[in-house]
Amino acid sequence: MLRPMTSDLSFEQKLQNYARLAVRVGLGVKPGQRVLVQSPVDAAPLARLIVREAYAAGARFVDVRWDDDDVQLARFELAPDGTFEEISQWRVDAELETANAGGAVIAIRATDPNLLAKVDPERVATWQRANATYRKPYSLQVMTNRLNWNLVSAPIPGWATLMFPEASSEQAVEQQWDAIFAAVRADQPDPVALWEEHLANLKRRREILTGKQYHALHFRGGDTDLTVGLADDHIWGGGAADTPSGVTFTANIPTEEVWTAPHRERVDGVVVSTKPLSYAGTLIDGIRIEFKDGRITGASAKQGEAALLKMIDTDEGSHRLGEVALVPHSSPISRSGLFFYNTLYDENAASHIAIGSAYRFNVKGGIDMDAEQFAQKGGNDSLTHVDWMVGSDQIDVDGITKDGNREPVMRAGEFVI
Repeated sequence: MLRPMTSDLSFEQKLQNYARLAVRVGLGVKPGQRVLVQSPVDAAPLARLIVREAYAAGARFVDVRWDDDDVQLARFELAPDGTFEEISQWRVDAELETANAGGAVIAIRATDPNLLAKVDPERVATWQRANATYRKPYSLQVMTNRLNWNLVSAPIPGWATLMFPEASSEQAVEQQWDAIFAAVRADQPDPVALWEEHLANLKRRREILTGKQYHALHFRGGDTDLTVGLADDHIWGGGAADTPSGVTFTANIPTEEVWTAPHRERVDGVVVSTKPLSYAGTLIDGIRIEFKDGRITGASAKQGEAALLKMIDTDEGSHRLGEVALVPHSSPISRSGLFFYNTLYDENAASHIAIGSAYRFNVKGGIDMDAEQFAQKGGNDSLTHVDWMVGSDQIDVDGITKDGNREPVMRAGEFVI
């Protein structure tokens, strides 16, 4: 297995680069903004640097909401039955309060990918549904880019040892830091300049694809043969985005994808995952899903099938697609040869689809539409949005025009447009 390239920078320099990237390129903090940082306790050093970078960028108030895997696991293992519809509303309220105040929210997402594998999936599904329902007003702001927000990550022992099982816990964390720094370009002397160039390339590609206005995309390779119809008047996203007030931000660090909204009623065929998915604390691998007229008609997995089926049954919208994304196989994360077991990274190593809600900004005028208008354009609405990977160097993608003509978009996992 390949390892990330080494760097002459010290760990402290790379960590500082990472925090600066998260705030300046990712979150795009503007003077006077309020900022909420969400972080696992294991990532406290990074969170503290992000706080300081946010103040340096002009934030007026920066607060931190801490998370902890062991606390989460203890509840699912030990709390009495019938209590999992109860959620910590104040945790969601902190997000919504920040957004409503014109603020920005950044989350350091890091958890053991298999944390809840031995927990009753009904407990997890009940909590997921209750939390997603209460969080819906905030999620809608995220899905419409009404606030500047960002996701990054950092090593924690349970995740690191899954990635590097032959290393000690301490060595695994060190190796995972190296992998993360390489994936986000923080191991280079001027990562901000590199990101400006990278974001310009993503913008060019998303503008080409938006101009094409393909009627559908056809994925073919391995056991996958899937036609994904695209929403009417769809817009491709990728890289940086703007809030209605003009704040430029990059929602994910790293990001290598361009993506848009599928048509909720025009997806047909079979798709098979090419990487494991960590969902609700459970690893799901070997996913195989069949679609007919946009709706899932069959689903299975070689590992974690119960969690997959619970996720699909969240609501009616979770039986349909809300995103289709294209990622070149030559992305830095794919080139590393590593499985991260974390969607933030693995989705940027391979083309992917997402079950559940579509981003409103992926349809022209979508952020101002009501649910019925959005659905008429083909957009999907759900309490969930779960990405999983279908791309590899074996996958070809064709664009299908409204008159049925085909144009190559990707060959062997690489763009040809």
